[in-house]
Amino acid sequence: MTTLLDSLRGAGLLPSKVIPADFTPTVHLTVRFPSKTPSNGALVRVSQVQTTPAISISLSSSSDTTSSFTLMLIDPDAPTPDDPKFGYWRHWVVTGIPAQAGAEERSVVDAGRTLTQYLAPGPKDESGPHQYLFLLFAEPDGLSLEKEDVGGEEFVERRSFRAEEFVQRHGLRLVGVQWMRGVGDGWKGEE
Repeated sequence: MTTLLDSLRGAGLLPSKVIPADFTPTVHLTVRFPSKTPSNGALVRVSQVQTTPAISISLSSSSDTTSSFTLMLIDPDAPTPDDPKFGYWRHWVVTGIPAQAGAEERSVVDAGRTLTQYLAPGPKDESGPHQYLFLLFAEPDGLSLEKEDVGGEEFVERRSFRAEEFVQRHGLRLVGVQWMRGVGDGWKGEE
């Protein structure tokens, strides 16, 4: 957990509009693509993240009694880290993910209701590394979200998503984070 928090602080993501300064994860997220399991800002190439990842949730024994979660994948660096005028880019939103007791792992993909289909990260080779945030939020009891609550699926409808406003409006509470840095397949730079 310390490594995660240190990596978020080092990248300037903690604190941010969506990750409060006092954030302490109570749920561990694991993100698995077929050829890579990125964590704590690991670098991925576009070709490694084309398929929808499997997301596992491990609840700590001290987890609260949340009954369901919302998962969000957003990019604060769209279209480029030097000009993030379209951040947050909404890549994926799954809601109504049932919580389980204990430390069992489960896949988010089949458990919740997808409001925004997974759109693979696609930074250009000439762009610097983008930061991709997988955010898990505890939902208030009785929350029922619809596709209209997040916006359309079209490419341009995903840009400039006000994630912090969405979170506040629906009473979501951040309980887990994982993140990766993404670059084009032809990007040449320091890893």
